[in-house]
Amino acid sequence: MIIIMFFLLNVKIIKNALKLNTLSFILYKIGEKIIRVGKMATKDISSEKNTKTTAKAAVSKTATAKAKTVSAAKSASTKSTVTKATVTSAEKSVSSTKKASATTKTTTIVKTVSKTTKKTPASSSPAVYDENSIQHLEGLEHIRLRPGMYIGSLGDGSNENDGIYILFKEGVDNSVDEFSQGFGKRIDIEIKDGRVKIRDYGRGIPLGKLEDCVSNVNTGAKYNNEVFKQAIGMNGVGIKATNALSSYFRAASVRDGKMAVVEFAKGKQIGTTKMGNAKPGVPNGTYLEFEPDKELFGKYSFNMEYIEKRLWNYAYLNPGLLLKCNGKEFISENGIQDLLLNEMGSSDKCLYELLNYKGENLEFVLTHGASLDKYVYSFVNGQSTDDGGTHVTAFLDGFTKGVNEFFKKEYDVKDVTSGIYVALKIGLDNPMFTSQTKNKLGNVEVRAPIMKEVQVAVDDWLRHNPNIAGELEEKIIKNQKARAEINNVTDKQIRAAEKSVMMKIPKLKDCRYHLQDGPKGANSMIFITEGDSATGSMVGSRDVSYQAIFSLRGKPENMYGRKKSALFENEELRNLTFSLGVQKDIEGLRYDKIIIATDADNDGFHIRNLVMTYLLLYFEELVLSGHVYILETPLFRVRNKQKTVYCYSEESRDKELEKMRGAEVTRFKGLGEINPKEFGQFIFPRKEGESEDKGMHLTPVTIQSLKNVPEVLKFYMGKNTPERKDFIVHHLAAEIDA
Repeated sequence: MIIIMFFLLNVKIIKNALKLNTLSFILYKIGEKIIRVGKMATKDISSEKNTKTTAKAAVSKTATAKAKTVSAAKSASTKSTVTKATVTSAEKSVSSTKKASATTKTTTIVKTVSKTTKKTPASSSPAVYDENSIQHLEGLEHIRLRPGMYIGSLGDGSNENDGIYILFKEGVDNSVDEFSQGFGKRIDIEIKDGRVKIRDYGRGIPLGKLEDCVSNVNTGAKYNNEVFKQAIGMNGVGIKATNALSSYFRAASVRDGKMAVVEFAKGKQIGTTKMGNAKPGVPNGTYLEFEPDKELFGKYSFNMEYIEKRLWNYAYLNPGLLLKCNGKEFISENGIQDLLLNEMGSSDKCLYELLNYKGENLEFVLTHGASLDKYVYSFVNGQSTDDGGTHVTAFLDGFTKGVNEFFKKEYDVKDVTSGIYVALKIGLDNPMFTSQTKNKLGNVEVRAPIMKEVQVAVDDWLRHNPNIAGELEEKIIKNQKARAEINNVTDKQIRAAEKSVMMKIPKLKDCRYHLQDGPKGANSMIFITEGDSATGSMVGSRDVSYQAIFSLRGKPENMYGRKKSALFENEELRNLTFSLGVQKDIEGLRYDKIIIATDADNDGFHIRNLVMTYLLLYFEELVLSGHVYILETPLFRVRNKQKTVYCYSEESRDKELEKMRGAEVTRFKGLGEINPKEFGQFIFPRKEGESEDKGMHLTPVTIQSLKNVPEVLKFYMGKNTPERKDFIVHHLAAEIDA
């Protein structure tokens, strides 16, 4: 499910600002209950160096090598994990600074060597690849070595997709699977001091196989469709990952008065499995207890908002299941209908009465709202598929076919589905997801049957509800007119604007390869910088093959409340739009990542908000599809005569001060202050073995709650100065001196 966040200031940067003026801090306070800014935990990415020649002599050769390397390294490239962090309140942000880290999906690329690069000695030789190079990892060692393959990112719990929530999910999934098979109507959960306890009342894991089921990969009953039909778990990996990545893990099973208990530490068993009689009256079921390993996750904490959101999803997808967590109950009587109404915020937003459909393996609830955006909440076997998949595209196509069949028209799918709200749930015996985290369905064979079933259901529904049919067609016609108006205005202005930027887009330092160039441009990115100072430092350090720069002249215009036609009347934003390639639609996007790179001061925060307003008003899908990031800048520079280190946190700064006795510390507010010779380390992936303060740190911009976006934009950027002033007066805070 796509998630929000938006807006305001990076808490870590705010916390460490030398002087935060009253207005900036109040703006931060305004957003504390609405806005979440995420960071993900950085993972190392390898990057090759060409060290045979100097920059001037190697430019042409290196460019050729880059192109070849990008193509050849597709299978060998590694993924960094994105660091995420959440702003929960202004007080919390002021008292403690989260670790910043970042991620990018990056193909290994050869970088041009600058004149200052040290040459590799000619005598060095590659490592020997022979029989002794082959390693065999025992037990769960491979999961601890490559956790990203199993849980995605690690993280510290500040983002809802961080690894600790995946460990939690794997435990609860097994309990939910028991309920879905008709065993156990309650799940008890306790989360305290970083330790999780889960107790279900299902059949319990067979006692003789308890140890195998929690420690041996590819072992479990989910392969048996007669025992578990359409279960969430399917690969025999999930709970083993929880075991491997926990400093302590305990599993117990009760079956018919008998009990088995097994314990592990970091994936290694403690003692032997204990077998015996359970206490009289203890019901059947499974008990799990684990504590994520701080050696892997660092200083983490569970955000109960994220936990509760997951538990509500479990309740919506399993009507009648009671989940109790830390004394709070989660239960739904109407299933995904409750989910949809909760996401919409109110049934008053429905243009017509909800369509509820429930087939053997397909269930959906839908309506339309007044906006032009579509909102689809999809699930497979109770697993949320945030990134959609074949079932979502099949549903939308089937809905459009059903509508067109009823009206005997050929309405465009965009006009039919604009403004639609859908909660979609399907069941599959053998689902194929695109990754272990199961965010996107890949089964192509489900497309035809889903399309047909949805088409028939929609056609039948409209025939039995003529009043709703009339309201739906009226909505479709409004969508047509709105889209035509936007296209007619922008097409004319685009043609006029193209003449002014036909030869060269001002302030754009472009790269060689873009998304349209296939693998060569798969990791292309554009930095939106604040002024020429940051651009000047970046130009000399970037990799011109895939890193572009667009330099703002200052603060762009606040576009809130303006029509899209006004966008092409503003020279700077028009140039930015053409630079991105989205002047007609986002399908023309030229870069995989749009990175906002502003200073960590009041003006920088304001510019960041103005750019975010521009993106959310006109190109919301860029945010929803995960293309927008914020570049984190170092907060401190620690240096002595021999060494200079940039630090992203107070903790890191203090560690460096201990190592570098007598070093001076400089508060660092922007990229323009960085020595151009050292700038490259802030815009390239971190190399293996380097400290966490090295490499590019990105914060992905995500949306936590779509229904709040209009209200948030209106409050921050609208013409409600008296309201904002009143809020500032009543929420005045002391100035911070960090």
